[in-house]
Order: sequence, then structure tokens, then C-alpha cells
Amino acid sequence: MFTLRNVVQPDTLPEAYKILREKKSNTILGGCAWLRMGSQIIHTGVDLTKLGLNYINNCTGHIEIGAMATLRELETHQALQEYCGGVVPQAVSNIIGVQFRNVATAGASVFSRYGFSDLLTILLVLDTEIELYDGGLMGLAEFMDRPRTKDILTKIIIHKTERRAAYQALRNSASDYPVLTAAVSRLGAEWQIAVGARPTKARLALEAAKLLPGGDLTVAVMEQAAQAAATELPFGDNMRGSAEYRQAMCQVLVKRAIAEVAACK
Repeated sequence: MFTLRNVVQPDTLPEAYKILREKKSNTILGGCAWLRMGSQIIHTGVDLTKLGLNYINNCTGHIEIGAMATLRELETHQALQEYCGGVVPQAVSNIIGVQFRNVATAGASVFSRYGFSDLLTILLVLDTEIELYDGGLMGLAEFMDRPRTKDILTKIIIHKTERRAAYQALRNSASDYPVLTAAVSRLGAEWQIAVGARPTKARLALEAAKLLPGGDLTVAVMEQAAQAAATELPFGDNMRGSAEYRQAMCQVLVKRAIAEVAACK
């Protein structure tokens, strides 16, 4: 458990950002679902409840997700269920349990770049941007490669395209954290492959994706791309699985996801 010395509820984003930057141990408070699993001393917790960031807006060309929207709201929102075959709700639907998903926020999962984040893996293969209070608007993949800074994620933007996507996850039990996650998408001749829970943060397998052609796929090509993804990305050990096991399962999950996307019409 974490130790929290002070809590503030700022009325504006500038005020929240100012307080966050005042001390190294000051921290943004979302649903606190992830913080409870760690052990740290927080001088001042910045509660974003009053900032109106708990929303999901279905706009003409994109879907906007406020940082304080919960994973459960992502799971049940009609626009997300209808977009891209409901792949985002599918990705978050097995995270621990409904009670947990009712408090865990999308902003915390994305900004913290947790290795076990199902949400990050699927968002990486969609047309996703994020907005930071100080850092501004940027692509999710660019954000993932940036050094960690003290900032506030305000929204996640999924641009609506004709992209098709599939998500796969391997768990030791239904409510456990994933051993490995994989997502694949296709827009015309462009493919994206992402692998997460390696156990480090999700990453795109850029070279493996280049092996997939714009036309019909053969089983051999799918296997080649899946094997390339397992070779391109590094894997590590933790209590849920070894690096060798994850690398072997990467080939299986990526191939399944490629086949699922290839079958979409």
C-alpha cells in the first residue's frame, strides 16, 4: 500500500499541473487501483475529479476518451463496442474483475506505460493519439518512446478509419495479469503488430509488420511475420513466465491475430 500525506482537488488543469511539479513525490490520483499495488510515499496526491475528464465522446471522425474514464466505461460504451469490431472493449474485458475496472482509469493505464496494460497493446495498433497538458498532442507510439516526465494526460483520441484489428492475450487464469498480449491491425496495405506484457511495456514490431503484404496472405507468410515479431522484440522473466516461454507464445498469439484480421471483410 502507498502512504498519502496530503490530497488536493484543483479546479483547473493549470493548477493541477503546478501542484504536480512542486515536489518530486507529488503524484496524480486517478482511481488509485494501480497505486494500491505499489509501496511509495506520496507527499501530495493530485485528485483530478473536478476537472471534467471522465467522459467518452463519439465525435464525427474520432472517439475521445477522457483520462478519468474507467476501464469499465471503455468496456460498455456503445461507440467503442461498434468501432473496429469492439476490439477495445474486448481487450479490457478480462482485466481482474468488474469492481477493479470500475475504478481503474484509462489515463493511468496509458500514461504510466504499465507493462501489463492490455489497453496499451490494442491502442498501439489503432490510430491513436494522446494529449498531454504540457507536452501537447502526439501519437501514442511517439509517447511510448519518450522519457518519463511530470505531465498530465488529459485525453486519448482514437481516429475512426477502416482499419481492422484483432487482440489476443494469454493468462494463467481468467482474472490474472496477462503473461503476454498481442494486437494486429490492417488498413489497406499497412499492417501494425504490437506485443505487450513482455513483461515490459508494449511495443510495435515494425520490421515484422513489413513482411505482411497488402493482398491475400498465405499461412507461410503469417508464420514468417509471427516468427519475426518474436525475434525482433526482447522478452524477460517474471513470476508469470520465462522469456523463452513468452517468445514462443508470441509467435502463436501474433499468428492468430494476423489470421483473424486477414479473415475480416
